[in-house]
Amino acid sequence: MKERDRLRAERLDAALTAYEAQKRSLPGIADLTTRDVLLAQLVDSLHRVEYPRRLLERPVSVRRTDPAEDGFFDPVRAAVYHARHGDHDEACWLVFLFVAYGKGKRTGWRLIRDVYGRLRKGGRWDWATVSGNPKAVGEWIIAHDEALWPKGSSRPFGAHRQHETVKLTARSIETYVAWIGAAGHRTKFEAAAAASDEDPRRTFDVLYRDMESVYRFGRLGKFDYLTMLGKLALAPVEPGSAYMTGATGPVAGARLLFSGDPKADLSALWLDAQLVDLDAYLGVGMQVLEDALCNWQKNPTRFRRFRG
Repeated sequence: MKERDRLRAERLDAALTAYEAQKRSLPGIADLTTRDVLLAQLVDSLHRVEYPRRLLERPVSVRRTDPAEDGFFDPVRAAVYHARHGDHDEACWLVFLFVAYGKGKRTGWRLIRDVYGRLRKGGRWDWATVSGNPKAVGEWIIAHDEALWPKGSSRPFGAHRQHETVKLTARSIETYVAWIGAAGHRTKFEAAAAASDEDPRRTFDVLYRDMESVYRFGRLGKFDYLTMLGKLALAPVEPGSAYMTGATGPVAGARLLFSGDPKADLSALWLDAQLVDLDAYLGVGMQVLEDALCNWQKNPTRFRRFRG
């Protein structure tokens, strides 16, 4: 572990100790091994959450926006580039595609490149085109289903989209365009902020609940989409809880932490409240806690880095 990470782990360990002394015991990390693994997962999650923010401070090449550039295209960097050059809608659209498809373990950004770049057969499914005719992109995706995911090839979706098929994303896109509305992303997000007295956590909650209309964007899809918008400064949002209702891995991790049993009869609402209290000591943010607990519960006694 690098020195900076070691110091972070020490600070987090001290915060956990203070929480245990002042609030409640944490049976899931009663032994040194599980405690050290959780600390390593927290540090690892901090790296992932901080990475998009660091991109805002770096130059981004226009090549990152070109889906024909196999080794260069990156939807997150492309979102940063478009936001920096005044195209807020295109930036948010790329964040949606990033969450809807993810990064394949073996295929990388191929699926997003192939959809966004229309299989290199001319033009792009950019926001201006898609928002003007959302049914057209859906029909195109269905018509090119086999080309986008050839039979026998590696699964092109990211780890958070393991139950998706290419055809189903057609409707996800159509309902997403309808959710944003004709006025565009900025108007949508500003309206939510105004209704929330400009409070980033309340704005997150308003959009999270409103996003229910986007097909097959459940708890994790909404959470990942909105947190990424916040990290890239595309929307004034910040999660005020871990949104445990509907979660699986994070709930098991939280139950393990607070009771020592990943199957304990502890409600998602109760766990949410405890995590808010815990973060008052840790100061890492709800996305880091949600992510770290999800990965920790998979193997509480051995650190394994999440690969996406």
